Formats: sequence, structure tokens, C-alpha cells
Amino acid sequence: MKRLWLLFSQSVTVLVAAYFVVATLQPEWLGRGTTRSGAGIALLEAPATPLSQPVAGSFSTAARKAAPAVVSINTSKEVRHPRSNDPWFQFFFGDQGSQAQAGLGSGVIVSPQGYILTNNHVVEGADEIEVTLTDSRRARARVIGTDPDTDLAILKIELDKLPVIVLGNSDALDVGDQVLAIGNPFGVGQTVTSGIVSALGRSQLGINTFENFIQTDAAINPGNSGGALVDVNGNLMGINTAIYSRSGGSMGIGFAIPVSTARMVLDGIVKDGQVTRGWIGVEPNELSPELAETFGVKKATEGVIITGVLQDGPAAQAGMRPGDVIVSVDGKTVGNVSQLLTAVAALKPGQAASFEVQRADKQVELSINPGVRPRPQRNVKR
Repeated sequence: MKRLWLLFSQSVTVLVAAYFVVATLQPEWLGRGTTRSGAGIALLEAPATPLSQPVAGSFSTAARKAAPAVVSINTSKEVRHPRSNDPWFQFFFGDQGSQAQAGLGSGVIVSPQGYILTNNHVVEGADEIEVTLTDSRRARARVIGTDPDTDLAILKIELDKLPVIVLGNSDALDVGDQVLAIGNPFGVGQTVTSGIVSALGRSQLGINTFENFIQTDAAINPGNSGGALVDVNGNLMGINTAIYSRSGGSMGIGFAIPVSTARMVLDGIVKDGQVTRGWIGVEPNELSPELAETFGVKKATEGVIITGVLQDGPAAQAGMRPGDVIVSVDGKTVGNVSQLLTAVAALKPGQAASFEVQRADKQVELSINPGVRPRPQRNVKR
């Protein structure tokens, strides 16, 4: 009897240990954390409480967990000389034909169904897109949709047994948290760099229309665009997008799009073919003493001043005028143009929202029924 009990206890111990290892390193094997997004996409989500903490001085566990889901993206497109159709140009220089232009970037597999998150600028205008996995498998990818306003794109590949990254909670990040950047810089092969979160909510950088970047000092270089920014548990926190550099290489200032934004874009594109955002039809500007004096808004000290209102647009129909200073949107304070754009974009088209406005020397509350933000008109060729 004692021998049977000993055998039973040893078996239970081994099974529990195996379950813990699999749940930590390969949760998708157990279906643990698997959820369905609003668009019906199978995703892996990290638990509210981290399953493990990294060994001091080593991020090898996080790298092993996340790296297989980070892919290399190679693009090609045919480029013709801008004057190739000019008869005089052809007379003197002949038919130059077209030349193949190659591009390089990274991407992150976020679903067993083959959906990949990357940057729009990585695949924009590409005629062919090839994805290479860490196990050397290659596949042609097709573009499901793009969102130039956030510089995100969704690709899809048709392969079995795909490694999938676990989505973390970027809203829980704090300045000083350790992070890893994974990608394919300069085409040398997959590389992992480490650093910390240097700042959160970076905006007004002139990179995208909607900016809410995670800033990090983890080295990000050309080719890393579209790669993963992960935490010490290997959970996706952001999509690496841009760097600040005077030399073209990393100077310790890199920017990533939070996974919360990326997930919203993923759902919108897969479900509706595009990201639907609110729009009210105004021309906003940063509030300055000069503009406040010009429009006679002397008491306004914070907010966003409206210098133009589109005729018959949602804001005009609700009574908004040039010179109004928007102080809050749907109860959320706005202090600059970037915050206003983000707040309006988050509104549901067709559902009225409250706008608190400073008009001259009095407070006015307007109820605006937002429309759908028009798609940006951009040339596909860069």
C-alpha cells in the first residue's frame, strides 16, 4: 500500500510539473488563454498575473517564447523611371524598362489562422510579399488590409502549425519596465535586444495621424519595423515602428505601437475591411495666446481651438463655430490636437457624444452625432 501511494504521489508531481512548464512556455498547447476577438480571430492572451518571473540577468525564457512568432518580411515591387513614357526620354535614353525594388521588415504572427501584424510602410505598394519563419519555412503573404493612420497592416499566410505570440496588456506598462525588441535588423537574421520603457503616450511626433507610442531604448534598427516589443514574460506589448536617429542606426530612442491599438486595428480590418473611426469635420489647432486673442477667447487656458468648421459636417450641424475651444470629449479632457483626434476617433459613428466647449467667456455643451472618418487619400507607390 505504501509503495502504491508513493507511486501515485510521484506521478502527480511529474504531471503537475509538466503542466506548469507547458502552461508557461507553450500555453497554446493547452488552449489556455485562447479567446475570440470581435472579428472571430483566435488569439492568445496573457493572464492578469504573470505565470513566471525571469531568472535574474537572463531573458532567455521570454526570447524562446516570443521569437518563433516573429517573422522576416521581404517585399518587392516594380519601379519605372518617372519619365519612361516620355517619347523624348525614350529617344535619348531608350526604354529603361522597370527595376525590381526590394524591401525588408518584420512581422508578428498573432493567430493560428495565419494573421500577421506588421507596419503599413513595410508592405505599402509591394507587388510580392514573402514571409520567412524562424524554422526556415517560407510562404507568400496577402494583404488583408492596411491602416495608414496608425501605420499598421494585416497580412495572412496559409501554413499549418504556426507559432503564435501571446498578447499582453500594454495599458499595464510602466516607465522603467524591462522590454525586448525582436526583429530582423538590416537582414542579418532574427535579433533580440533589451531595454526599458522610456516613456508612454508619446505623440505629436509627426509619424502617424494617431500617435500613442511606447518609447523604448531597446535597440531598434532598419528591418526591425513591424517586429515585436515584448515584456519579460514574452508577451506582446507593441509593434516596433520607428526610431529617432541622425545616423540611420539606433540611438536609444525607438517607438512602438501599443498592442491595444494593434488589436483594435486587427479586429476592424478583419471584420469590416477597414478601421471605423469617428469624425466631426473640424480644423483643430493648438491653443495659443495669439489665437485666443484673435477669436476673443480670453478666459481659455487649456483645450483645442477650432479655426475651421466644415459646412454641413457633424460639428456644424450641432452648432460648433470657429473660435470654439474644445475642453473635453465625452467626459475626457483634451489638452492638445493629438488627444482630440484620438478622442473623436474613439467615438462610435451615429451615436451622439457630449462636447464641452469654451465660447468667448462662457461654457457651452454641444451634443454632436459623429460621422465616419474619411479614408486618407494616399498614393500607393512611395
